[in-house]
Amino acid sequence: MSNLSGRFFNWPRRYTIVALCVFAVFICYADRVNISVAALAMQEEFDWSETTKGYVLSSFFIGYLLFQIPSGWLANKLGGKLILGFAVLWWSLFTFLTPFAAGISIFVLVVARIGMGLGEAAMFPSAYNLYSRWVPPNERSRSVSLLVGGIPLGTLFALLVTGWLVETYGWPAAFYSFGVGGALWVVIWYFYAHDDPATDPRCSEEEKNLLLSLTAPVDQAQSIPWGKFAKSKAVWALVINHFCSNWILYMLLAWLPSYFRSQHDLSIMSAGLYSAAPYLSMLIVGNLGGFGADKLHAKGMSLTSVRKLMQVSGLMGSAACLLAVKDVSDPYLAMAFMSGALGLAALMWSGFVPNHLDIAPRYADVLMGITNTAGTIPGIIGVIITGWLVDTTGSFASAFTLCAAINIFGAIIWVIFSTAEKIID
Repeated sequence: MSNLSGRFFNWPRRYTIVALCVFAVFICYADRVNISVAALAMQEEFDWSETTKGYVLSSFFIGYLLFQIPSGWLANKLGGKLILGFAVLWWSLFTFLTPFAAGISIFVLVVARIGMGLGEAAMFPSAYNLYSRWVPPNERSRSVSLLVGGIPLGTLFALLVTGWLVETYGWPAAFYSFGVGGALWVVIWYFYAHDDPATDPRCSEEEKNLLLSLTAPVDQAQSIPWGKFAKSKAVWALVINHFCSNWILYMLLAWLPSYFRSQHDLSIMSAGLYSAAPYLSMLIVGNLGGFGADKLHAKGMSLTSVRKLMQVSGLMGSAACLLAVKDVSDPYLAMAFMSGALGLAALMWSGFVPNHLDIAPRYADVLMGITNTAGTIPGIIGVIITGWLVDTTGSFASAFTLCAAINIFGAIIWVIFSTAEKIID
């Protein structure tokens, strides 16, 4: 990323922070997604309808929504290290306790999923707080793409491993093993992470001086400019696009294994394997897009144009793939279109995702909490509506068409109102 790289033992400290944050996102999504596969076995054991399963899958997002803005505020005031470390420990505990909750009643299971969502709500606001201190502007697109790349990595891992665990050891094993993994990460985080370069004894003076001159200053006594957020068209474009962009993500996170299981008559393990391929596509395209976005900007394209290009390409491309897949009967072709949908959607990692750091670098953590509140709503209503549409129509075609329409709406708003200029300092 810069001439500070040197050899491995001169690995810049900011790379360590980025790597640990990426791995936290990996754990976050692995813990979140494993129930999408495990629920196929849980549904048979507990005799759930598709609508009931939708309520179980969506309940996580109630807690996730409620704590977005508070977690951003806490990260801004207390620092990302403390909040993220506590959050991972919290959600790992609730992951581990999921089988016990399910064994008591569906109500207790829903409460446990809400509790897990409260913890995971702090993931991105805390990471953005750390990124605002550790990642210079010329590395943001690729660093944010790496961060968000933890989403398909964790999802891919969960889809591949959970099916095997369910069929080999039973569905509770997925929650026990994943919960322990998060607790191990917390130990590493405690010893190796720091809130900013100035407080990190392992950070070289050269890197420290570079980062302190280029990143947001640390001022945890600052007041949050709520009024400026509310009046900014660019902020509202970001809020709306976080909602639209997350609809496809959360719909497929929750329902893709069920889609392959019910529409293409696959086994639980096969449904997990077919569902994994689109996330590999997402991982590859998303990170290539991040490096490509930084290259386009370095060659003279304005940052606003880069953000518009990547976001609109992601929304419109994934919409086209969803419209194409809705009537497909061949599972291999369906997997190809789903790979296209999620792969192209990953271009948005260089669109709206780093835009918080562009327009309000000092308050990126709080702004992420605000926009991700809107971005969490599809995890509740989108997942429930999808289950209802499948129960009502017997297929996923209507759900895919609705998602494509939401994507198109988001693209129109982004073209008209978004910017990458700093509007709040």
